[in-house]
Amino acid sequence: MSKASGTRRKGILLDTTRCVGCGACYQACKEQNQLPKTADNFLQDNLSAKTFTVVNNRSGRFVRRMCMHCEEPTCASVCPVGALEKTASGAVVYAKEKCIGCRYCMQACPFGIPKYEWESAFPYVKKCDMCTGRQAKGLATACATACPTGATQFGDREELIREARQRMAADPGRYSGHIFGLDEVGGTGVMIISD
Repeated sequence: MSKASGTRRKGILLDTTRCVGCGACYQACKEQNQLPKTADNFLQDNLSAKTFTVVNNRSGRFVRRMCMHCEEPTCASVCPVGALEKTASGAVVYAKEKCIGCRYCMQACPFGIPKYEWESAFPYVKKCDMCTGRQAKGLATACATACPTGATQFGDREELIREARQRMAADPGRYSGHIFGLDEVGGTGVMIISD
């Protein structure tokens, strides 16, 4: 339960053993956030102010990178004006109207996620907001909705942790036995299981 509001925090579970590298999550994120195409091949794209999630091929295993929505986000803790904050639902969101452009958030993030619009005359910091607009309507994130294999799942963080443990217990040879994001950097809203 969220300490602040009594609501259950949402999260995302990424299961790299189920990812087939189709790019549906990448495309859904681009469409949801009205972001332009930035690479000819989505597997060659990098996180940027125009790309909030990427799929990397790591020795034949497809791995997503995106904002981890830390339980205790350093990006928010270093922001002198409160432009970044952890919501009761679990998302770390950015309020551009508060931002002074100091970019402390970029330096503080242990995952290198916040990106700056360097080419813009009026730049802002950009990152995934865990589809807070969709969540407000009771919908799952665009990436989870688009995933055809169940590699990306959205739901209550605690239920996703139970799901990850069940998957590992049911097929221990398939998984490393570790849920990344359970404890790392104080815990994250995006958790990863892999082989």
